Amino acid sequence: MKLVLASTSPYRKSLLDRFGVSFSTVSPNVDETPLADESPEKLVCRLSEAKARAGAQGRTGSLVIGSDQVAVLDGRIIGKPGTHERAIAQLKAASGRRLAYLTGLCLYNTDKQTVQLDIIPFAVHFRQLDQEIIERYLHQDQPYNCAGSFKSESLGVTLFERMEGDDPTALMGLPLIRLNEMLLNEGVNVIHMSSEVKTH
Repeated sequence: MKLVLASTSPYRKSLLDRFGVSFSTVSPNVDETPLADESPEKLVCRLSEAKARAGAQGRTGSLVIGSDQVAVLDGRIIGKPGTHERAIAQLKAASGRRLAYLTGLCLYNTDKQTVQLDIIPFAVHFRQLDQEIIERYLHQDQPYNCAGSFKSESLGVTLFERMEGDDPTALMGLPLIRLNEMLLNEGVNVIHMSSEVKTH
């Protein structure tokens, strides 16, 4: 089975590269606008499956990965800041508090037309952040395309008191532990695939 990542995110591609297996990427072209009164949990499930199905169009013999993530504070979805000013506001709001992340993960088998779907939670607890720290951090990391306004794989980790969850890769947008379990359910062993790639 060919492996397909239905995402153009450089973060997700970098994470999947850790498996050391060959895969292709495709832009799923899915409208990510939340539905009226849609919960964060239902949103990430719906969008991750929609991305996997969109990426599977016209393909056979493939396992297609779709993923979607939201950050949640006080029950409200926190999106990508886009601007310096919005990033400041996000980090001020999160200062001294717990920010929850929900990552939807879907693996679609094009031949069987079956879906594995799950939500992987993760949370970060921020230390108290003053204006100077926030400004200095943003100028260095410029995390304006990251929900919550930080990059945990970079300097963003210095903003945390602690992290809470089973899989730190979930925080970066692609939960590799759960994805590996899904692939094993399809009879795909990543370690075998990786060793075959390296010997050819």
